Amino acid sequence: MQRRTLLAATSTLLGLPALVRAQALEKPKLTIAVGGKNLLYYLPLTIAESQGFFKAEGLDLTIADFAGGSQALRAVVGGSADVVSGAFEHTLNMQSKGQALRAFVLQGRAPQIVLGVNPKTMPNFKTVADLKGKKIGVTAPGSSTNVMANFVLAKAGLKPSDVSIVGVGAGSGAVAAMRAGQIDAMSNLDPVITLLQRSGDLKVISDTRIVAEAEKVFGGPMPAACLYAPQSFIDKNPATAQALANAIVRADKWIQAAGAADIIKAVPENYLLGDRAVYIDAFMAAKGALSADGLFPEAGAATAARALQSIDATLKDVKFDLAAVYTNEFARKALAKYPKG
Repeated sequence: MQRRTLLAATSTLLGLPALVRAQALEKPKLTIAVGGKNLLYYLPLTIAESQGFFKAEGLDLTIADFAGGSQALRAVVGGSADVVSGAFEHTLNMQSKGQALRAFVLQGRAPQIVLGVNPKTMPNFKTVADLKGKKIGVTAPGSSTNVMANFVLAKAGLKPSDVSIVGVGAGSGAVAAMRAGQIDAMSNLDPVITLLQRSGDLKVISDTRIVAEAEKVFGGPMPAACLYAPQSFIDKNPATAQALANAIVRADKWIQAAGAADIIKAVPENYLLGDRAVYIDAFMAAKGALSADGLFPEAGAATAARALQSIDATLKDVKFDLAAVYTNEFARKALAKYPKG
């Protein structure tokens, strides 16, 4: 009788791994804010969700999708979200404003942002200097797409005030704005970029989907999409942060082993923007710029700081605490737990 009771108790416990894990998490129910979830820039987030990696860690996530990364950041600062899936450089920007945010797992090792011109409105385009006085579409003002545009403009001797920045989102609205000639150039990401390239509605002038080109543009490794959160959240919820990092590292590894057909099956239909072939092309173009292991490059924070200081005069004299804006502690533990993904 005792043996039967023990066996029943053991089988009950074995049948509740998610529950047991969830009890160990400080905050299993939480919200992640993201700016343009459909973008390949955030593919690890989508894969971690669609393949059940978050659930396997005992997490019950709500993913709140915004038009751009700056709006996702505002959601966390305002308290309506716990964690951001966003561009790494926001952690530095906020440090300069006295807010401690820390990135704790990497999704992208290059920005994947492409700056291109509209062949309809700028048929005689020759150099970046030709963009003076023109309208440039970005996902949302203040987002990483805006930072990238400013950076390329600065290298050509143009100030942010020399152009008009227009928020066009990260999906079909961005495509429509370009095709209708409402913008003269665009700083955006895949699959939007590949779709416009294939239809002849975009001429690429700077492409950071290529890791080597991104490092050339920024002068070093430039970390891109990551999960970041207020330092206070990480301090209070280390097991929850670890669970999130575990899921993203598994997704990073899954993506590197995946083929085009696997990706098409794993993402929602609306991500494809009506054309599977375009999405597959976009995935192949972006795959090399996605992180394989969730680790931040050691020189990445310094690269991002230089990029920000080169485009924002108010940051020129800021002495950033680079070690405070990221940690590899969680990704390393995730890699130890899931060496094969």
